Amino acid sequence: MELRESTEDYLETILILKNEQGYVRSVDIAKHMDVTKPSVSYATKKLKNSGYITIDENGMIQLSDKGFKIANDVWTRHKTLSSFFMMLGVKEKQALVDACKVEHDLSEETFKAIKKFIGKS
Repeated sequence: MELRESTEDYLETILILKNEQGYVRSVDIAKHMDVTKPSVSYATKKLKNSGYITIDENGMIQLSDKGFKIANDVWTRHKTLSSFFMMLGVKEKQALVDACKVEHDLSEETFKAIKKFIGKS
């Protein structure tokens, strides 16, 4: 599976939900991402086939080591970028939206410079 923004968004959502409620089901992902259950079913099938997640017999979804690494990287970018935007004076709600847009496309060089600038390196 090609690593695309949607893949990263699904993995990040699984990580967030796991941290918030301790478990993840397809219905939780659909609700959190505001997408249809068939969309989640299609995506989780591809994520499972690519080795990013596992799904047990009860439908509980877990990140594999490979999936966790990607999800954690994206989530770290999201938190760092939203903090940076708020430091610039952007309101929290807008900073969170903008971080979602930028987290996937920002170069590693620029991200490292932002982390250094805000003291999170």
